Amino acid sequence: MAPDGRRVDEKLLAKMRVVASRGFSNSAKGLSQMIGQELSVHSPDVDLVPLTAIADMLGGPDNDAVGVYLRVEGDLTGQIMMVIGYQQALEFCDMVLDLPAGTTKDFGRMERSALSEIGNLTGTFFLNAIYEITGLTSLPSPPAVMVDMVGSILDVVVATMGAISDQIMMFKAVFQIGERKIQADFWIIPDPATLDKLTVAEMKE
Repeated sequence: MAPDGRRVDEKLLAKMRVVASRGFSNSAKGLSQMIGQELSVHSPDVDLVPLTAIADMLGGPDNDAVGVYLRVEGDLTGQIMMVIGYQQALEFCDMVLDLPAGTTKDFGRMERSALSEIGNLTGTFFLNAIYEITGLTSLPSPPAVMVDMVGSILDVVVATMGAISDQIMMFKAVFQIGERKIQADFWIIPDPATLDKLTVAEMKE
């Protein structure tokens, strides 16, 4: 990438780190109210990751995972995907449903609903943070929960991307209740026009 492009990328990532800090902090408060327990989100970080590297980062394309998918429309268009490894997702259900570790064995209606609400609430607070910081408005679609191989989850993203970018923004966050913690990845896949808007948007604060 050209030097100018790299500077733009770094400026955008710095902006998105501010968004992530606010968005994850607010989502932790909302999730705490939803589940009736004190939940925190630690050390959200963001990086631009090549699309071709995502599968290997999650253990390979045949590795099972759970994805919560949101389509974004408005001033900003694109996709948000919360992705958690299969075993971690089972543990996440135990954690937010206040069940002993190892209780959840598969993803029934209640477990899917819990993960759906977590992905939806976190994505909504993230979009709200973008609005508060840049003034750009957008709304998420109803969430869709996918329990599948990483490669298949990626295929859904690629099939609905339109103009395909070779990179996505990946946020890593750790959800914690007491001593129990789970890492989740959030993929932000903006359409090309949205990426341009985010890059040039002036921050309000």
